[in-house]
Amino acid sequence: MRKLLIALPLLAGALLALWWWARPQPLVVRLIEVERGPVESLVANTRAGTLKACRRTRMSFNLGAQVTERLVEEGQRVAAGEVLMRLRQDEQQARVREVEARLTGLRNQRQQRCLQAELESRDHQRLAQLRERQLVAEDRVDQSATRARLSALVCSGAAVAIREAEANLALHRALLDQATLRAPFAGIVAEINGEVGEFVTPSPPGIPTPPAVDLIDDSCLYVEAPIDEVDASRVAVGMPVRVSLDAFRERQFAGTVSRIAPFVRDLEKQARTVDVEVRFDPVPVDLALLTGYSADVEILLEQRPDALRVPTESLLEGRRVLRYDPAGGVLREVRLRTGLGNWRWTEILEGLVEGQRILASLEQDGLADGVAVTPQERGAE
Repeated sequence: MRKLLIALPLLAGALLALWWWARPQPLVVRLIEVERGPVESLVANTRAGTLKACRRTRMSFNLGAQVTERLVEEGQRVAAGEVLMRLRQDEQQARVREVEARLTGLRNQRQQRCLQAELESRDHQRLAQLRERQLVAEDRVDQSATRARLSALVCSGAAVAIREAEANLALHRALLDQATLRAPFAGIVAEINGEVGEFVTPSPPGIPTPPAVDLIDDSCLYVEAPIDEVDASRVAVGMPVRVSLDAFRERQFAGTVSRIAPFVRDLEKQARTVDVEVRFDPVPVDLALLTGYSADVEILLEQRPDALRVPTESLLEGRRVLRYDPAGGVLREVRLRTGLGNWRWTEILEGLVEGQRILASLEQDGLADGVAVTPQERGAE
């Protein structure tokens, strides 16, 4: 009996030790504190946006001829009105000189005919005075009047011929000018298609061809980005925007919504979007921004500058979180009432207080209400 009494405590101790070593160990988890900070309601683009220039022209000739002068290179900055390229112009220049010479001759003829008309008019007036004194026959006065009217008509006809020649000269000068490409605005030459000696032809109707010169005004830039049709009704012109460029990932640029497209794009059957244009505020001058850069936009709809917040990734379905209970060393499920939110932060209206710690995310398996956990050391985080 004495041996049994001694063995029972030993057996109980062994069972207790076995249970202690076999019990489930608390899971080491990463916790984050509920804090205060800004929370925003945002709308972002669904596909990559594009950096574009406010003005861009792809210039081509509307006549076919040989290139005789190429005065700029790709990447060169040009001023408004600067000549970029010329086609062969000798034939058209000869026609302009021909019309100019003809116009000079017509002006001389008009001057002669108008002087003759003045002379005929003075002769008629002199004969009319002599007739009053009955020193000249009536028929002679009538003849002088007829000659004066005919000379006046010839003078007027010469003026009409001059106006016709001037219009013809303007036409030939316009045709001559069509053989010259000038910059319609100051900008940078993005592309040139045409070398000296090559023959260029105008684009046939409905068949696009590469432009002779592609000119970009890089002093005014904007971002065009598609947003989901569901969010389009929440966006308005003038809303602040944060712009991110893939080429400069470390920076964000301020902007403003300048235009919302009045129609929906259905490029993909299940992805209908509305194009939104965003102007930089202002355009950064310390960076060389190239049109065509991919860009992302975040349109700020509403903001709380000092809200109680948690990371959005910490929320479970049904607006729930797992809060750490330091007294029991376990997780407790808490249902929340939330306010503003985005993919980074969510505003907490009810359910948590500042300083409490919650589970950062559900990356580990086996985490649920009542599970024992051990907070990860801050140094390990």
